[in-house]
Amino acid sequence: MIQDTASPTVTPQPWQLPAAIAAALLVGFGITALVSAEPWRAWLALLTGALPDIRFSSTEGWQVHRLVRFGSVIEEAITLTFLGLAIAIPFRARQFSLGADGQMFLSALAAAAVSLTIGGPWYAVLPAAFAAAVLTGFTWGLVPGWLKARYGANEIVTTLMLNLIAVQLYRLVITQWMNDPNAGFLTTPVLPAAALLPNLLPRTNVSAMLLLVPFVVAGAGLLLTRTTVGYEIRTVGQAPAFARQVGMPVERTVILSMALGGIFAAFAGVHVSNALLKRLPVDLTPGMAFEGLVVALLARNEPRAIPMAAFLYAYLRAGAQAMERTSDVSREVVLVIQAFIILFVVSERLLPATLSPARLLQWVRAPRTRAQEAR
Repeated sequence: MIQDTASPTVTPQPWQLPAAIAAALLVGFGITALVSAEPWRAWLALLTGALPDIRFSSTEGWQVHRLVRFGSVIEEAITLTFLGLAIAIPFRARQFSLGADGQMFLSALAAAAVSLTIGGPWYAVLPAAFAAAVLTGFTWGLVPGWLKARYGANEIVTTLMLNLIAVQLYRLVITQWMNDPNAGFLTTPVLPAAALLPNLLPRTNVSAMLLLVPFVVAGAGLLLTRTTVGYEIRTVGQAPAFARQVGMPVERTVILSMALGGIFAAFAGVHVSNALLKRLPVDLTPGMAFEGLVVALLARNEPRAIPMAAFLYAYLRAGAQAMERTSDVSREVVLVIQAFIILFVVSERLLPATLSPARLLQWVRAPRTRAQEAR
């Protein structure tokens, strides 16, 4: 018997995320004013530090500075979008999966191995790398889903343990079989040019993967709203007892939701290996799946809102680095702001009850209504 461990998804209202961001920024400014001697300067650095600096010179014309910093925001937002989708899809089936980290690591490893092995033009190498990554992510996602459906194993525990296995397996393969002896450190050889995604912005690693993001997000939305599998995922997540009563394959749906999440993590892996790093070091830092979890929470597991949440998260982090360099405020203040944003968004009772337009209108009309009733 499958036990439910995650709360059902609540579709966010259009006003909800902007209202949560505004409220959290307001609280954050109050905290900044308490700890900083120049809160306005620190706040300006936070809000504008990630933006490119565009200047006009009479001698050299228009010039763009800090493009690398803004490019890093886009690069991180792309990865976080895929990881957010990888976590949101199982969430919609009421499965609290944290396995996107291991899925991304092994998918990146598979994409790099195929890229280094298969020769030929880009239209042969890149599809093969994507196919290897997707198959790896799908398969690694099947494992915790099968353990949950077959034995009732808690998916939080199994995905965390599988993350450890995946990271160590990743390091073992690079150390023993894919290490470049001429590199001077433990890493794979540089991927061939045919396997690299072309850059869109100069002096950055913003690649053609950015153009793929809208199609992947749209595919995730169509999967949930226009397919039988998506209907089963949503039904199992919202009403598992009803799904069992009408004869839906609940166990199969749980397994598929976890495996489909692995496909989106695979896109993040390809982005890391074939666009950002162009090779895979053995010390690739784990833990990005937890940032994807934050993105999924911010978007309330709605695929269409995940890119905006990912960009917000990446933007705030880049702004935090600028604020730390140019003011007396540390980046930990931004962590507080992010925590408030998450609290305001995921508090289903607090935010809609206090900030919704309908509720505010009801508060405005309340005194007049009581006066009329008193008459």
